Amino acid sequence: MLRLSGLYLPLDHPPEAIAPAICARLGIAPADLRGYTLYRRGNDARRRNAVQLVYTFDVDLADESDVLARLSGDKDVRPTPDMTYRPPVTVPAGWSAKRPVVIGAGPCGLFAGLILAQMGFRPIILDRGKAVRERTKDTWGLWRRGVLDPDSNVQFGEGGAGTFSDGKLYCRVKDPRFLGRKVLEEFVRAGAPDDILWEAHPHIGTFRLVSMVESMRAQIESLGGEYRWQTRVDDLELERIADGHRRVRGLHLHDGGFLEADHVVLAVGHSARPTFEMLHARGVHIEAKPFSIGVRIEHPQGWIDRARFGACAGHPDLGPAAYSLSHHCANGRTVYSFCMCPGGRVVAATSEEGRVVTNGMSQYSRAEFNANSGLVVAIDPARDYPGGPLAGIAFQRHWESLAYVTGGSSYHAPGQRVGDFLAQRPSTALGAVTPSYQPGVTPTDLAQCLPDYAIEAIREALPVFGRQIARYDDPDAVMTGVETRTSSPIRITRGADFQSLNCDGLFPAGEGAGYAGGILSAAIDGIKVAEAVAARIVAG
Repeated sequence: MLRLSGLYLPLDHPPEAIAPAICARLGIAPADLRGYTLYRRGNDARRRNAVQLVYTFDVDLADESDVLARLSGDKDVRPTPDMTYRPPVTVPAGWSAKRPVVIGAGPCGLFAGLILAQMGFRPIILDRGKAVRERTKDTWGLWRRGVLDPDSNVQFGEGGAGTFSDGKLYCRVKDPRFLGRKVLEEFVRAGAPDDILWEAHPHIGTFRLVSMVESMRAQIESLGGEYRWQTRVDDLELERIADGHRRVRGLHLHDGGFLEADHVVLAVGHSARPTFEMLHARGVHIEAKPFSIGVRIEHPQGWIDRARFGACAGHPDLGPAAYSLSHHCANGRTVYSFCMCPGGRVVAATSEEGRVVTNGMSQYSRAEFNANSGLVVAIDPARDYPGGPLAGIAFQRHWESLAYVTGGSSYHAPGQRVGDFLAQRPSTALGAVTPSYQPGVTPTDLAQCLPDYAIEAIREALPVFGRQIARYDDPDAVMTGVETRTSSPIRITRGADFQSLNCDGLFPAGEGAGYAGGILSAAIDGIKVAEAVAARIVAG
């Protein structure tokens, strides 16, 4: 098989146009094309009134060697790579050592547990939150009634923060082993739509993720894995060894219980602040990491569709339009769009009482009226939150607490019309754009709950973005704050063997440890860490 990339066809082409286009691109006769399989489909909207579809196909030819020889300099024609996942080790015969433990049941912990289970190691998976359906009820409790459960919410519980998100399944990590394909295939096996295997920007959405996560849990349990819900790890049992290192011997649980463990995957997510504080107190090596802070901005989805696709807006093969924006400001800051959710809603994402945090979410249909995106400013420890590895956590809490007060101390989010924001006046009412955040939005002045440099940078960036996407800076577009959980504020440093730099047997993983950002990259990291754990177990 050969992989042919970059095949452009008109938006409304008939299916029978594909085979001739492949033949023309490869310079072969129709009889030489035995068959083809869609690998990827995207779109090219640079000419917004003449959007084209862009395909990648795996093609079966009568004489592949002739085509490869003729097109040897064409980077879009190459042998189809072998994307089959092969676990590097399996459980040794008679293995009876302590079972590996995974802390956290988000995308990273889910795939770490799945791979360990598929290799025969019967992992124990702990999560401070609840199983996904119970957790969903608790999350709706905040959105509908303003009642927060600090252990069961958008951040904590089965599926992790990715469950209440747009469900995007693409990332920019290098993936030479096609581990991302393994993730997508497991999702499809668990009930995801097949199109995630070939859409250039696949996503699932919250409702589908719920049933998929349950299906994957059932697979792990059928392979001997075990879940323990509402089980918070409050401390580590560490043993000192040579060269100032320590190693894990077990986990102290919130109910007073103790779980012996020699191999612990730490996949706790970016909001596990008490865990970060405990690790730091225990001397596990942690460093402060850059992240971003800002707001969520909402526009009617139709505005974005028309700005991006012109006359092609609304075409079923395009779906709701997305965007990606970035601007380097005069004050040295960078403002950029983050986690853009077409046809979605802004959601309450706090995990601590007395604080307001915003995030974005979409369903598979992406059929909600508004588009929303984070509009955030990049910050870094040396400049913005010096003071040690945990200073970023204190920084986040400060602005989240101000947002809570500014919103009315009721988990309402502070909001502001773009026109008022640019004019440097508080909003007293909202306009034509209705914000989607629940439990509600309080019109106010976002300058009360964001750093001055962030306000200055966003004010500069909005008109720039308005020239790139029509009506982006429309006076009635609405912003809600604050967006502080763009990524983990810390990195739990690890070596090439995926273990903590100074704590043997502890495997920091995923977004919370500072090694991923989003569902797919977190899941890929979970696979890599599971393989490292298995290799260490086998090596003894």
